[in-house]
Amino acid sequence: MTPQDTATRRPIRDLPDELISQIAAGEVVERPASVVRELLDNALDAGATQLTVRLSAGGVRLIVVEDNGLGIAREELPVALRRHATSKIASLQDLEAVGTMGFRGEALAAINSIADMSLISRTLDTDHAWQLDGRTGELKPAPRARGTSVEVRELFYATPARRKFLKTDATELAHCIEAVRRHALVRPDVGFAIWHEGKLVEQWRACVGPKGTDGFEAHTQRLADVLGDDFVAQSVAVSYQSSATRLDGQPVVRIWGRAGIPDAARSRADQQFAYVNGRFVRDKVLMHAARSAYEDVLHGHRQPVYALYVEIDPARVDVNVHPTKIEVRFRDSREVHQAVRHGVQDALAAPRAGAASANATSSEASPEPSLTLNVKPNKAFAQQGWAQPAIKFGADQTNRVSDFEALWPVSPGTLKPAAPDRPQTTATAATLESQPSGLPPEDTLPHGDWPLGRALAQLQGVYILAENAQGLVIVDMHAAHERIVYERLKSQFDSARIASQPLLIPATFAATPHEVATAEACIDTLALLGLEITPFSPKTLAVRAVPTSLAAGDAVELARSVLAELAQHDASTVVERAHHELLGTMACHGAVRANRRLTVDEMNALLRQMEATERSDQCNHGRPTWRQVSTKELDALFLRGR
Repeated sequence: MTPQDTATRRPIRDLPDELISQIAAGEVVERPASVVRELLDNALDAGATQLTVRLSAGGVRLIVVEDNGLGIAREELPVALRRHATSKIASLQDLEAVGTMGFRGEALAAINSIADMSLISRTLDTDHAWQLDGRTGELKPAPRARGTSVEVRELFYATPARRKFLKTDATELAHCIEAVRRHALVRPDVGFAIWHEGKLVEQWRACVGPKGTDGFEAHTQRLADVLGDDFVAQSVAVSYQSSATRLDGQPVVRIWGRAGIPDAARSRADQQFAYVNGRFVRDKVLMHAARSAYEDVLHGHRQPVYALYVEIDPARVDVNVHPTKIEVRFRDSREVHQAVRHGVQDALAAPRAGAASANATSSEASPEPSLTLNVKPNKAFAQQGWAQPAIKFGADQTNRVSDFEALWPVSPGTLKPAAPDRPQTTATAATLESQPSGLPPEDTLPHGDWPLGRALAQLQGVYILAENAQGLVIVDMHAAHERIVYERLKSQFDSARIASQPLLIPATFAATPHEVATAEACIDTLALLGLEITPFSPKTLAVRAVPTSLAAGDAVELARSVLAELAQHDASTVVERAHHELLGTMACHGAVRANRRLTVDEMNALLRQMEATERSDQCNHGRPTWRQVSTKELDALFLRGR
């Protein structure tokens, strides 16, 4: 018996409106947090400056969202519960450039189909509010100030099977709080309060930045309120805009926010917040770009923390991808990927030693700690003649720099290796008072301007102990020197164009139709990366040239990786990552090894070089290169002052 014999033809007919709404509700409303998110979107679009969320049983029994927005007119209340009824858009042009949080007109109708809902709203020009019963359609007067209250009772009572999939009340409450947090992080000008079972759970008051500012201070304060002071203290400010501009002179893409330092990374990706034009999204392009910015500063599989805000022309991003509006699609994803990656990379590049020193000094001068870290590269050393000597690559691009003496900006006479039988060098008062010829004079670079301080001694042939204004600094000399060599190799390599080497015998591989299409469409981009990939047959690609420095690698694997990245993101990251792995190996072999006895002059030279080198706070593998132990912490160890 065939399937055709058992099949029964059924007529095509229109579905009832109630069933249509319940199908839509399955996409829009997943749990109580989904209802909270949709109602908050509507309240913010209405211009609310104060939002109150009241919950019972984690939002399953009761959800009430109150706002002080513009309100809904009496005659529009019944219309608000119809499917695809909205005030946000009116034409296709509006849909292609959506500037509001909501626009689909599905949320209220979907919620009303699976729960007992009522609306109470009052506009500014009316004497009292009006209440609409979502089940019966009854409209009656009600007391309320200007604004709207949406009450949702017994969620999923009309679809009991879906209610069984909900978790415990505590879990659902946590999801509701997270939904409010996501809105609070992007709208510091709005106050939020969450009540559960009559008790205040969370409250964030509105933050208003000083006049004449762009509101960045207010956002920083809100980040501290929502995510904690530690998030702000252990993060750096991100500010980046693309060079391309729109017709009005504004940058096509602008990235700002805060990115956590590598030391603040977590085992879970639970503190990664990305927004596009004020909308919280979970987008693969943004997540990949942010992660790639941490590639050579993050240890292991740790997850970075960040709150990044992307501002882009609404016409260049499609938010009408999914009913939940948490997914977006960019017209030029590579453009956005590069902007996010470069923005976070630039923010993380500056050494944090100087910023930590300046922040500690300001904390002592003022009883209120600063919420922002003004991280800038320390250029004082370059101004004092601390130029970094160039490193010349050999013809094979694989020269290992083993003579670390040539890497430090001091005169060669002060960098003689210590004799193997020489006892460990310690700093005496006479040694510290005398300035070596390679170090800048103390009157031009005071001790207080050295963020990593003055070297005191070497411990176990591995660590450098130094003293600065805050206390004791401990430096892993191999990890620190490895980063210095690595960054110099990168700058030397990046300044040159990627050279291409033709393969004597092209490497062919069976390719998918998607890979073939990408290779044909991106010939110019591949050429810039030093790659030549051409069709060999309808189902085969041939790799005819690869970057010179990667000629000894697997050409097919490299080609597949580049094509996969090029199809979704910025393929240059694949080639750059491969280059950096090679340079990292060279830097590791070229860095000073453990148990190498250093003089005080050499240790000081290394400290000064760290202060002037980007990303010197972590080695190539993401491990920290130095740690600060404050005088207060030292006093606590010896119970001083108790």
